[in-house]
Formats: sequence, C-alpha cells, structure tokens
Amino acid sequence: MSSLVAAEQCTLCGGTRSEPALGGVLRRCRSCAFQWTAAELASPEELYDESYYKSESYRRYFALAAQWRFEATRRLRWLLSAVRPATLVEAGPAGGFFLKAASARGISVEGVEVSELAARYARERLGVPVRRGMFESISLAAPVQAVCAFHVLEHVPDPRVFLSAAREMLLPGGWLALEVPNISSAAAHRYGASWVDLAPRYHHWHFSPESLARLVTEAGFAVVHADTIFASHYLRPSRWPSRWGMASHWRCLRTTGSLRTTHPHLGDYLRLLARRQRPGGRA
Repeated sequence: MSSLVAAEQCTLCGGTRSEPALGGVLRRCRSCAFQWTAAELASPEELYDESYYKSESYRRYFALAAQWRFEATRRLRWLLSAVRPATLVEAGPAGGFFLKAASARGISVEGVEVSELAARYARERLGVPVRRGMFESISLAAPVQAVCAFHVLEHVPDPRVFLSAAREMLLPGGWLALEVPNISSAAAHRYGASWVDLAPRYHHWHFSPESLARLVTEAGFAVVHADTIFASHYLRPSRWPSRWGMASHWRCLRTTGSLRTTHPHLGDYLRLLARRQRPGGRA
C-alpha cells in the first residue's frame, strides 16, 4: 500500500520547526502557524475508491442528489457573481452536480475525478464529461477561463503542485475558485479534535484565511475575493427543521448573532476567488 508521507517541512513557508496541535493529530509550523495532519495518509487512488462513496462520510451520497444540486446551484451563483466563464474545468467534481449546473447555463465544462465510481455516475447519470485521473497530471485540449475545486485542496498530496497545474490550465487572467474547511472557524475552535471537518484520515492540509490567501498568491494568482460561509448556507429549506439543520443554524446564530451565513473569517468553510496574473503581475 502506498501512502503520503507525513510532512516534516512546512509546505507554506518552508520552515523546519513544528509542534503538535490538537493533541498530536496535527502539526503546526512554529514560523507561520500553518497546520497539517501528523500521520501518513493513504494515496488518493486508494482513499477515494468505491468504498469511500459508501462510507459514513459519504453515506447515501448518491441518494442525496437533490441536496448536491442545491449546493451546486449556490456555488455556481457565487462564481457567476464575479465572472461568467465560457469554459470551465472542475477538479474533484464527485458526482458532477456542479458541472451539470454550469453546463445548464451554457458553460462548456469538463471534470477530473480520482474515483471511477463517481466519474461514471457523472457521465452516465448526469451526462457531463468527467475523466478519471489526478488533476495535477492531466492535460487539456485548450486552456480554460475558470478552474474550480470545492473541498479538494485539503485532500491533495501537494497543494503547490495542484495550484501550479491549475494556473497552467488557465488562460491569462483566468479565474480560480476554491472552497475548503476553515481551521480558524468558530466550530473548529469550539470542538477541537472532534470538529467534524477535521477529518484527518482524508484531509492532509488545514487552511486558515491567511494561509490559503498566501498559498494562492505565491502560486501566481491575485486574490479578488475571500470570505467564509457556515454549513447552513448549503442547507435546502426542506432540511431546516431537521436535527442537523437546527444545529447548523444555531451555530451560525451563536457565532454571528444572526442567521446570516457569510462571515469574514469565522464560518465553517473558506471561499476564495482569484485570477491568474498576467506577465508583469497584472490580473
């Protein structure tokens, strides 16, 4: 069995001094405070096989299509508030719901997914083009205007390699759209090692607003917008009365004093829009 060796050197700043965090589950760089999972992880090809989509984390994944369509619509609305790309590639599209939503708006789409089960679902059930493979190692027929990766960057073997690949796939001035769990969220601080989005078996990197912006900027992008959202942002109205829905709304209310689902830095998930810089440092 292959694995991703636990990092000794900080991926963000290159520092070589780190300390245990969250009882040893994570390592934290003493220079820049970036955090990563302390243990070795299985390779993506092994982690995201058919069993992953039948695991507790993705229990009933394919049966919850209505929820994923709702999430996809919200993510697409967020992207289109900044740019209306004609072409788009998504890394890690899972079942392909975001690609389907984008395609319905006239965008030419393609996906790259490590799980053959998920890629097959996207192709056969949703009719969107998704190939199996590692995003970092594929090539496109032509550069695109947008690269999207929602809850992907925390999983990859090397985020710098991933972002470099994304940059090469983009036209000059093209857009990068990311969403990842927020290690600086109110929920992460409250629950510590029990935080549901910690997921150390699957998440190798743990981003704060500052570390994500720094990584993206150093990869050759100019950050245009960044904020955070609460999990309740993606709840379908029909699920609001559920136990999960009530708990999600309560976390939002307790943190912000309102049911507003966005926050500059305390929400559950980080969102970031950036543009590939042109020669001379212009976006």
